[in-house]
Amino acid sequence: MNIGTLGAGTVAQAIARHAVAQGHQVVLSNSRGPASLSAVVRSLGPLSRASTPEEAAAAELVVLAIGWPQVPQAVATLPPFEGRIVIDVTNQFATPPPHPKIADLGELTGSEFIAARLPGARVVKAFNTLYGQYIAADPRHTAGRQVLFLAGDNADAKATVTDLTASFGFAPVDLGSLREGGRLMQLGGPLSGLHVLKQD
Repeated sequence: MNIGTLGAGTVAQAIARHAVAQGHQVVLSNSRGPASLSAVVRSLGPLSRASTPEEAAAAELVVLAIGWPQVPQAVATLPPFEGRIVIDVTNQFATPPPHPKIADLGELTGSEFIAARLPGARVVKAFNTLYGQYIAADPRHTAGRQVLFLAGDNADAKATVTDLTASFGFAPVDLGSLREGGRLMQLGGPLSGLHVLKQD
């Protein structure tokens, strides 16, 4: 599979590392340009490369892993997604830690807000409930596999993300739609920051 990342921070790099380990090709991008990612690409190996956000967004599966305040500008110039899958790993931090403020989206969940700004994308919410170090680490432990919650409105897209993340070693758990599942997963929800293992 060809996987693109919009953003190349801790979480995007962790997902990319899992992906290349399984033989997928990864195109990373950020707002600073491909040259800024040369060291990251070297560490990931020959299945990875850096390019523009537009090219990364053209991959068959795209990981959206940028700061919440940057979302509107970052997605404004992207081409239509035409049914391709976007894994939304964002959390609606309006301001950065140590004293973060949560963006008020009214009745919308964060994932619904994202989906509305990505015409044609099949959005699957995933990875946002886990701290970066748990995503980067091997999800397989002697006590079980790291649970990965996900939600989405398209069953086929969720099945693809379920299969992909299971191949990484995670134990995916489908929570339903972007409205119901997304509400459980987003900041302030009962599953935000919850790290649990599933026994095999």
